[in-house]
Amino acid sequence: MIRFAPSSSHHKVLGKKIYDVYDFEYLRNVIEKKNIDAIVFPSEKSAKSQRDNLIPFALKNHLKLFVVHNTSEVDDDGKLKTPIRQVKIEDLLGREEVVVDMDNIHSFLKDKSIMVTGAAGSIGSELCRLICGFEVKELLLVDNAETPLHNIRLELEDKYAAQDKLSFFICDVRNKSRLEEAFKKWKPDIVFHAAAYKHVPMMEMNPTEAIRVNVLGTVNVANLAVKYGVDKMIEISTDKAVNPTNVMGASKRIAEIYTQSLSRAIINGQVEGRTKFITTRFGNVLGSNGSVIPTFRRQIAAGGPVTVTHRDIVRYFMSIPEACRLVLEAATLGDGYEIFVFDMGKPVKIVDLAENMIRLSGLVPGEDIKIEYTGLRPGEKLFEEILNDKENTLPTKNGKIFIAKVREFPYDKVIKETEELLEAANSLDDVLTVRKMKEMVPEFKSKNSIYEQLDTISEGKAKPVDEHE
Repeated sequence: MIRFAPSSSHHKVLGKKIYDVYDFEYLRNVIEKKNIDAIVFPSEKSAKSQRDNLIPFALKNHLKLFVVHNTSEVDDDGKLKTPIRQVKIEDLLGREEVVVDMDNIHSFLKDKSIMVTGAAGSIGSELCRLICGFEVKELLLVDNAETPLHNIRLELEDKYAAQDKLSFFICDVRNKSRLEEAFKKWKPDIVFHAAAYKHVPMMEMNPTEAIRVNVLGTVNVANLAVKYGVDKMIEISTDKAVNPTNVMGASKRIAEIYTQSLSRAIINGQVEGRTKFITTRFGNVLGSNGSVIPTFRRQIAAGGPVTVTHRDIVRYFMSIPEACRLVLEAATLGDGYEIFVFDMGKPVKIVDLAENMIRLSGLVPGEDIKIEYTGLRPGEKLFEEILNDKENTLPTKNGKIFIAKVREFPYDKVIKETEELLEAANSLDDVLTVRKMKEMVPEFKSKNSIYEQLDTISEGKAKPVDEHE
């Protein structure tokens, strides 16, 4: 057994000597002499502590990695057993558990009626799991996908005793009349709006639908929230809304602009209501339906190749539970109109991610599993924006959450332009729709897209405006 820390004492476990490792050269000699082919970490925390040290060494030397679960289980005979599993890529990407003010969140949610749109999706479903752990009055799960909503219903009803507090509502957020039924019946105090189209290449091919779901859907939820006296609406946005290069990111930016301008109009007495609107932005989440990790796993299981769009592409990653805890915390902090951004940690080079996943499978990148570069997809860029750039954000009491400093838009102008945009989307004219988006968001400059021509045409007519100006 190996302990990666020098010590003057000599210990044994089950009669086996513990080797105290002073450096990697000594470790390499021990591995060769004792024919070691695997390393077991005593806890998930200890594995994470070595992700920049021992783990890279082990992967390069073709050692298998295992970790002991933080919890113990009981076998069929009632005896305590300690489960051991292989280290997953999520263990290497995941950060230390985020600290949030649970008491504050509890006070915020206690005895409240909560609505979650997109409740069967990656973020929406995790929000529902977390919310079920608090003493809420009721939780309404809204989604237009029947089978996923059915699955989360089975999970929550099996896991939580308060089944009478759970309600499930099939609804497309584009359908305002149907959505209004939910507001009328359940009268939510708080709405988490997670329903959205989010796949960049798919929305680049279908811009009118990106607008109808991401913009019209948000407009419907926001307007009904005001009409029915919702206390707070929390909108789930994306880092791709910052200086967008694709239709998806721009559509989410327009949704942000609408809710932010509406919130300001309420505060200024321009619109009658009391709803406060909070927006949260974050990047890629581990294990989501759109994550590259499940794709890589399928490709490795099939024998390869693993496809990476570009050898230099990097992304920020956050676990779904961490993102959702920060969403709940941000919801308690907001006074209305703020856009909260999350500290996404260090960027990850996607080719390194692919190589490590191959090594964790006990295979050799480039030999057992080939890596192929396929080229950037429509609307995709090499580097995502750093959300917590100090020049463009303000701090909050939570060190992982910041307030974005963004331009504000006159409500009357936003209403007019949004109506024009929705008319363009309803006409099913893709080019007209994207042109209108670029008028609303001047910093929207297409990349690797057929819509780059619109930027060329408009060049010289209007100076691009950074969203932070």
